[in-house]
Amino acid sequence: MMVGTLLVLVPLLWASAVVGVEFGQYHNTEDLEAALRGVADACPDVTRLYSMGTSVEGRELWALELSDNPGRHEPGEPEFRYTANMHGNEVTGRELLLYLADYLCSRYKTGDSRVTRLVDETRIHLVPSLNPDGFEMAAKLGHHSYRTSAAHGDYGRYNAKGVDINRDFPVLGEILFTNSLNNHKVKNNHLRIPDSYWAREVANETKHFLRWSESYPFVLGANLHAGSLVAVYPFDLGQDPSHLSSYSPTPDDGLYRQLAGTYARAHPTMARCGASVTCDTLNTTCTGGIYNGANWFSVPGTLIDYSYLGTNAMEVALELGCDKFPAPEELSQLWDDNREPLLAYMEQVHTGIKGFVRNNKGQAMPGAAVSVQGIRHDVIAAKDGDYWRLLVPGTYTVSAYWKSFEDTKTCTVSTDGPPTTCDFTLHTDRTPDMHQFQREYMPDVDASTSGVAKQYLSCTRATYALAILATILYMIM
Repeated sequence: MMVGTLLVLVPLLWASAVVGVEFGQYHNTEDLEAALRGVADACPDVTRLYSMGTSVEGRELWALELSDNPGRHEPGEPEFRYTANMHGNEVTGRELLLYLADYLCSRYKTGDSRVTRLVDETRIHLVPSLNPDGFEMAAKLGHHSYRTSAAHGDYGRYNAKGVDINRDFPVLGEILFTNSLNNHKVKNNHLRIPDSYWAREVANETKHFLRWSESYPFVLGANLHAGSLVAVYPFDLGQDPSHLSSYSPTPDDGLYRQLAGTYARAHPTMARCGASVTCDTLNTTCTGGIYNGANWFSVPGTLIDYSYLGTNAMEVALELGCDKFPAPEELSQLWDDNREPLLAYMEQVHTGIKGFVRNNKGQAMPGAAVSVQGIRHDVIAAKDGDYWRLLVPGTYTVSAYWKSFEDTKTCTVSTDGPPTTCDFTLHTDRTPDMHQFQREYMPDVDASTSGVAKQYLSCTRATYALAILATILYMIM
């Protein structure tokens, strides 16, 4: 009797652990949507499928949320994102995020402690394709053509109007570097998008991403590419426009090296000196598997630079292999190589310090700045007064301030522990005006007809001309 029961239970347990995203094949637009819906149906209590808008040709830009309270921000809980396929012919990340969604859902259902902790303590957003139009174009040639798959292949790279989405974001670094060079005081965070940016045609996909990225208090993210094997960290834009490539560090250079290094070290070959990586012309496998973007080639308008200067989110770019459009039979091995790095990088959102900024009545102070002495880059408290500040281990003097009100304390970040809680009280009865907060920290982007409101309900400048020329000659990311 027991043997018979076990024979019945084994397949049932297997079925409950597998959601059903198929390996070894590429998912076109319809297949991708179906796969995401399948995950949402399999884990209705911890998922929400929604669209941030539509592409030029009308395809939905789907995002899948995984959280123990999907559909709402939990005060004090950080938000994380992975974005893939912004270059349409760089397809590895597109499939890996489907596999990751499947993995998180199925492992959550079986009670995996690591995945349960991630989903319960983090609001995760997965965007498998920011450029579905480009993907459909590239898929016509597929992995057989060097025009799509070679490290320098660019067939399908651009959106349907020929825009490189990862060169289409606001070039806020130019504002920061120019003012710093002229000794002008300038904000070191949440820089305003200049009017000149909107004077040109901004890609549909970029506009929707900008609105989406400002609608959630993202703390950490990464965008997935191919054409090399390295984790790239900002700045992508060089601070001296006369140099095609030069090291361009952010004030958080040490932190970014830690973040990028977390992914690279967890990968079997990205940081293994001597590994055979045919496209590793920079020898990054022997330097930790990481590289400063501008030290490779200075390029304007990238997501990792915009995220750092325009929002609270830290972001790196992950180059996942030399072949931009690998053969379908290689996808399973690519998942094996990247599963642990994807999880380990997500866990970095739970490092540094976190807490709330409130007034002396205990009311939230959205828009209050949190400043770390010695690091010229502040973060801004979200609408509930909650903030997150990623930091490498150490002891810091941290201040929260709003107008003339300030509170300062010492916060210590341990090597192995969870984020340190540092709450701040500003001695005022006043609270920030929420309309002003939204005007200051939400970009002026036209809402799409689908926008973030469209959800799937489950069954239950010609700036830096030399740099641009270098990009054309040598495509990166």
